[in-house]
Amino acid sequence: QVQLVESGGGLVQAGGSLRLSCAASEGTFSSYAMAWFRQAPGKERDVVAAISWSGARRYYADSVKGRFTISRDNAKNTMYLQMNSLKPEDTAVYYCAADFVYGGSVNSDYPHYWGQGTQVTVSS
Repeated sequence: QVQLVESGGGLVQAGGSLRLSCAASEGTFSSYAMAWFRQAPGKERDVVAAISWSGARRYYADSVKGRFTISRDNAKNTMYLQMNSLKPEDTAVYYCAADFVYGGSVNSDYPHYWGQGTQVTVSS
């Protein structure tokens, strides 16, 4: 059973930056495709960005293209989400997810493992 732990969320002003981290509990991390999702109150959990096991392929939702960067360090069993030029509409709980077949965008039904989520709040 893989455990995922997110960190790095917080309160930031519009235009600011945050870096989220997702640490995995075991070494099989490097074989998993991974993704960041977010869920705002009253809304569905949607994919923000996804990355293949090697990091060679990456997907971004249109709403974050050019502002967010997903990356991973398999030696450290950690995935990251660098978020720049943050907007109030980026406010949500951000979740990391792992173990699905990478194909670009991914539905929240498919990842087998989830973190507990970290709150990101962007003030205007």
